[in-house]
Amino acid sequence: MAPPHHARVRTPHGNACSLPLGLDGSSVTLQRRAGSRSSRSRDARIDAAPPIPPPNALPGVVVRAFGKFFTVQLEDGRELLSTVKGGLKRYRRGTDLVAVGDNVFVTDVGEGEGRIDLVEPRRSALSRLARHTDDTEQIILANPDQALFLFAVRNPEPHPRLLDRFLVMAESRGLEALIGVNKMDLDIAGPEVDGSLARRIFGRYEAIYPVIYLSAKTGLGLNELRRALEGKVTAVAGPSGVGKSSLLNMLDPTRDRSVGEISGATGKGRHTTTATVLHRVPGEARTFVADTPGIRALSLQGVADDDLDELFPEMRPFLGLCRYADCSHRSEPDCAVLAAVDRGEIGRERYESYVGLRNGDVPDAG
Repeated sequence: MAPPHHARVRTPHGNACSLPLGLDGSSVTLQRRAGSRSSRSRDARIDAAPPIPPPNALPGVVVRAFGKFFTVQLEDGRELLSTVKGGLKRYRRGTDLVAVGDNVFVTDVGEGEGRIDLVEPRRSALSRLARHTDDTEQIILANPDQALFLFAVRNPEPHPRLLDRFLVMAESRGLEALIGVNKMDLDIAGPEVDGSLARRIFGRYEAIYPVIYLSAKTGLGLNELRRALEGKVTAVAGPSGVGKSSLLNMLDPTRDRSVGEISGATGKGRHTTTATVLHRVPGEARTFVADTPGIRALSLQGVADDDLDELFPEMRPFLGLCRYADCSHRSEPDCAVLAAVDRGEIGRERYESYVGLRNGDVPDAG
């Protein structure tokens, strides 16, 4: 007789080995929201309560960083090129003192310049380990509310395994995820494809995540995207060449961004963004999108192997129902997840992606 089912006891995320990727050897991760173990660890780096800003200090958001200089956008739309008040440096250690996305209070010192007097605590952060360190956090974007993972239906070829890696990372940090499928003007059925190529590849995600089909060329899906972004800070990530800059130009035509071309020799996108820039989308709501450097691969630093199944939403209803409490859902008998795959309740492609991540496979980023 088979042993009874067991409910599993989970270890917290963040205390296990990472799954290495980063093209430059770095590790990239989305830090947890406030209150989690990761955020408490990060907050512990702040030695004391920061000072109260001067009465004339103005609230703003850091939208660009240039070494020791930061562009702070005020609520009225003005921008001040700002430096950091010297006394602030003792209040935060082991992480960037100021980063793009930080909410700050700044004093206007005249001639378009400012002084940052206070940096508010971060709710969340897209970050990685700084080069040549093992304990210093480098912030790519502070305070994101959600992430938009953008891929193209063609040119460059989409890689669902890379998308799954993005999605797992967002799930591990409690960050809402959207999927954008750009270049729908190229979604032309051919002899090798019956119907829409885009929906053949990305349709499997529609029951799990919001999927927005877009065309920067025709404007398809742009209004839907605006609604999804409204009132939030959104990190935009995806392979190079999928049209991130083109879409952001359509959302905010006043911004001047270079648009990359696809290398004819490799089919890979050329990076056009070299540093994170936060753009305010015109409208009544306080809406920002972060134009981040092209990232072809992200690491899953801090995601334990045993926790990986919880980061696939479609698997969650079946967890704890397997014969063995420590089931890895790869070959064990009486596995509820494998049975759900066989019944079609969990997509086989997504399941194979889970197995690949569990085995440490590196997805081809294109």
